[in-house]
Amino acid sequence: MKIALFGYGKMGKIIEQIAQERGHTIVAKVDDPTQDVDYSSMDVAIDFSTPEAAFDNISNCFTHQVPVISGTTGWLDRFSQAVRICEENKSAFIYASNFSLGVNLFFELNKKLAQMMSTVEQYHVSMEEIHHTQKLDAPSGTAITLAEGIIENSSYENWKLDESGDKTIPIKSIREGMVPGTHTIFYKSPVDTIEIKHEAHNREGFALGAVIAAEWIQGKTGVFTMKDVLNLS
Repeated sequence: MKIALFGYGKMGKIIEQIAQERGHTIVAKVDDPTQDVDYSSMDVAIDFSTPEAAFDNISNCFTHQVPVISGTTGWLDRFSQAVRICEENKSAFIYASNFSLGVNLFFELNKKLAQMMSTVEQYHVSMEEIHHTQKLDAPSGTAITLAEGIIENSSYENWKLDESGDKTIPIKSIREGMVPGTHTIFYKSPVDTIEIKHEAHNREGFALGAVIAAEWIQGKTGVFTMKDVLNLS
């Protein structure tokens, strides 16, 4: 498979390594919006660029019928527009706030636990996420996805950073060291605490999931999620 990398930072370099180990070829490394791109050379694009560049990267690929795997956060106010362009051009798209296979299983576990806990009023939910100091956004996209999963399956109505309320999920964001990503959900009552946690040991899990998604999307058209890739739908 011929893969183009949009964004060639730390994640891009790890994706390159894993893709090559799995027998794929990297045909483009696009890290500059003014860079010339040969879309005809690629079977799929993997976008881990910047919020400013992501939409243009993704939409340009769609207009050339190149499927896109995107893990870039911070641009989702234009997500529905990207979906429309994908569908108009009969291309294919997977966006995920986190491509780790373990995290996507954790997303489903989180939803199931939220359903179970919604009938037990004495428990109150809170979240904590820890990332390296170079991560500027807070809370993380993964934390937001987890919060949305709880809201969809309980009486909670919103989430806020470091702020709680009757229908609000408080999220605490910590930035320290070189932590790849740790997410914890707490259900606390006056007598006990139930906790689920996902801790990434390195970035390779995120990169592997993105490459597996790129392999899966070959020959498909439409908009999918990691639930489809993992057959969890």
